[in-house]
Amino acid sequence: MSLNLHTLTPARGAKRQPKRVGRGNASGKGTTAGRGGKGQTARSGGRNRLKLLGMRHLMLQTPKLRGFKSHHAKSPVVSLGQLNRAYQNGETVSPASLAKKGLVPSDARRVKVLGGGQLKKKLVVKGCVVSDAATELIKAAGGEVRS
Repeated sequence: MSLNLHTLTPARGAKRQPKRVGRGNASGKGTTAGRGGKGQTARSGGRNRLKLLGMRHLMLQTPKLRGFKSHHAKSPVVSLGQLNRAYQNGETVSPASLAKKGLVPSDARRVKVLGGGQLKKKLVVKGCVVSDAATELIKAAGGEVRS
């Protein structure tokens, strides 16, 4: 079917019949016209609608974000176990080489090396922040840490 002006139709469910109220009890919306019983809510203009509140009230009402959220991204963390798996004996570990091996994102500026896992290879760690425990384990394996 081609799309022409005379073939255009509204989407299914886009057109709704208006609710006809107050047209006799047989319609199902007679007598109270779907407004329930008597009282303020049954009247036109009944019940307060939202009012513009004062600024102080608005400030008190809004949920507050507790604590502190830093704007600086956290340094990606690499464990010694990961280095042991990814590197050969005698290789140099740097943020660029870690990114090349897929251990950290390529845009990472600082990389932190932590002492999780075992290191059995002699590695030279360069340009990374290294924890004290990781430094000890790297030196024990015969490697070195350069800043």
